[in-house]
Amino acid sequence: MTEAPESLNFLEQIIAEDLANGLSTDKLRFRFPPEPNGYLHIGHAASICLNFGLGKKFNAPVNLRFDDTNPTKEEQEYVDAIRYDIEWLGFQWDKECYSSDYFQELYDWAVELIRQGKAYVDGQSPELIAEQKGTPTTPGKASPFRDTSVEENLDLFQRMKEGEFEAGTYVLRAKIDMSSPNMLMRDPLMYRIVRKAHHRTGTEWCIYPMYDWAHGQSDYLEQISHSLCTLEFKPHRELYDWCLDQIYDNNKLRPKQREFARRNLSYTVMSKRKLLELVQSKTVAGWDDPRMPTISGLRRRGYTPASIRKFSELSGISKRDGVTDVSLLEFCIREDLNKTATRVMGVLDPVKLVITNYPEGKEEMLVAENNPEDPNAGTHEVPFSRELYIEREDFKEEAGSKFFRLTLGQEVRLKNAYIIKGESVVKDEKGNITEIHCTCDLDSKSGSGTEASMRKVKGTLHWVSIQHAIKAEIREYDRLFLDEAPDSHEGKDFMEFVNPDSLKIIKEAYLEPFLQEAKLDDKFQFQRLGYFTLDKDATSKHLIFNKTVGLRDTWAKQQSQPVQQGNKPSQPAKGQPQGQRSAVNEIQKISKKYTNLSGDKLANAKASIMNLAEGVSYEEIQPLFNTAAKKVGTRIGVMITLGVLLNKGLVRNSEIDAFIEAGLNDENELLAEEAKAIK
Repeated sequence: MTEAPESLNFLEQIIAEDLANGLSTDKLRFRFPPEPNGYLHIGHAASICLNFGLGKKFNAPVNLRFDDTNPTKEEQEYVDAIRYDIEWLGFQWDKECYSSDYFQELYDWAVELIRQGKAYVDGQSPELIAEQKGTPTTPGKASPFRDTSVEENLDLFQRMKEGEFEAGTYVLRAKIDMSSPNMLMRDPLMYRIVRKAHHRTGTEWCIYPMYDWAHGQSDYLEQISHSLCTLEFKPHRELYDWCLDQIYDNNKLRPKQREFARRNLSYTVMSKRKLLELVQSKTVAGWDDPRMPTISGLRRRGYTPASIRKFSELSGISKRDGVTDVSLLEFCIREDLNKTATRVMGVLDPVKLVITNYPEGKEEMLVAENNPEDPNAGTHEVPFSRELYIEREDFKEEAGSKFFRLTLGQEVRLKNAYIIKGESVVKDEKGNITEIHCTCDLDSKSGSGTEASMRKVKGTLHWVSIQHAIKAEIREYDRLFLDEAPDSHEGKDFMEFVNPDSLKIIKEAYLEPFLQEAKLDDKFQFQRLGYFTLDKDATSKHLIFNKTVGLRDTWAKQQSQPVQQGNKPSQPAKGQPQGQRSAVNEIQKISKKYTNLSGDKLANAKASIMNLAEGVSYEEIQPLFNTAAKKVGTRIGVMITLGVLLNKGLVRNSEIDAFIEAGLNDENELLAEEAKAIK
């Protein structure tokens, strides 16, 4: 059996074709060329993963080049932050370069173009130059300086370099074609005067090359084989090639520019200018605010390098711009943290619970599993006592049959501990519950092996012992904008769509004492609440934890509109008896035993799931995408159900694609087979 050919994206195909046409593999070299004028964001992460990924795939070096040609916006702070972000993502560059390394070569080449009559100094205002450029449908008009003599141009350019003129008085322009259909070719600017010290060269230069002049020439000097840019640079390719034509030596490699779609993320903005506005207006606390789409913000929020690399992989490389749903990014971090985060308990909205028949003054240490997904993760001890905190929402005095948490007369299990039963409450003068009194089945201790410990109850609650709890501040983050595309509305400023409730601070949460020793890189699942990480502002006396992401995507449920991309929820079946188990619950029930079946029983189970899937909505199965890896039967049932919904016209989205991709890569053959069937 022959192995299936590897699937290549269109950029990989271009490189493979170049190699097939004679390009030597030792000539391959890529680069990541950030401008050090801000912090990198998730869109830059896509480019980082692309370029360094190609380097790994083709065993080729990758340069880190800072395109530092605008000293008014660039700072060493940004250089340092960019370096750190790339290394944190898990990549290492071959050479660290700067466009400023080439200022002399770029200047010398510009002088040569003047001598050849291909460049001239223009003394008009920026407004006049722009006006003379014409429009896409009308040709431009020649500058009155276009035919200045070579000698006068050389003199003016030399005087520009020596600092004789103020900013805005003169620019150097390439002499190309003022009637070109590509307006970028209508005598573009090559140099301008900037009277500001450069972060590396200081005051050595007061004229600086424009990006289009520095870009291709820097690639050429570094012998970059493939210069990969985002789509907005596609019109620049003609100018890129023109600039190279002026200096190209046939004995050297000629770089090739090719373009790919930039990564846009829903419910945020990706423009550095707009991100800077958020920082300067103090809408956020800084570039690394956990609500920001910057790599530093994601890191502070608790995202891992692996999750961002996976997000870039699943998002893919495209030829057309589009918007990637932020839920795919959230899916990737949930998948990663589910496998690696330590399980702990914390109570964010506490109410006191007293176990009246538990001996006063007694303390015991209970054993908690660190991570059920990792058998080698070990355990840690959790102190237990008579008085505990539980979440206020986990108790109701009166509740219906579908409330599976604590209520009077009903039993629940305390995680890793005992089965308790609600008995009574204590209220203050306003009628607010201040204490819940319950009794405990003292023979039901988890893991004790007693018959009582094996009893099944419908609910399990997390808790902390009041006597041993540590106090912490919790920062819960929501999406920074209420609109999916806040900067796409004509006539409206993107700041109008800022979510006023994007940050909720809980000053007094209570956590199990194990978290007292938490470190910055540690990741935790607060059981039943979500994933959290320690904030950089935390101290041993003032712990602060940031919520990375919830255990499931609840955003769609908060929206009044139907699920995007046509994934509309189906209506409950008419005439369904009240209290009857829902179709999705029946699917889960059948799926639990799916991997133990074979032959006719397996076929019948699949048929039953497919039949039940006809009455299931996307909204019902979407939370099950995050089912634990060890519950493979449930994942298979969800995959079969998803196949039915897709056949009925459900439109695929990023979360669906990610779930299918995870299934294809799963070790279980049944799951991989179902994923392959709907791929």
